[in-house]
Amino acid sequence: MIKRELTIAIASKTGIDRESVQVIIDRFIEEVPRALSNGKSVHLRGFGSFISKKRASKPARNIKKNTTIIIPERYVPHFKPSPYLVNKVLNGAKKCKNYS
Repeated sequence: MIKRELTIAIASKTGIDRESVQVIIDRFIEEVPRALSNGKSVHLRGFGSFISKKRASKPARNIKKNTTIIIPERYVPHFKPSPYLVNKVLNGAKKCKNYS
């Protein structure tokens, strides 16, 4: 599903016009990274949490120059799904023919 399809689905189920739904989705996409970059987490009950995880510094190899470099510690975005979302996906996947 792409953003346009999501917008159409939400608009049809809520009765809100597509333009308003599009603005809300765009603002959500802007606000989550802003919150994460400010050290805050975004928790959506029943969906999951967007958090910033700290990655420790680590050595890496530059193959062309045959040298070792240190990658500094950094924060990376991470999404942790709620148990409800995990169960919905697993139960939906079991209904698919290609589920192994």
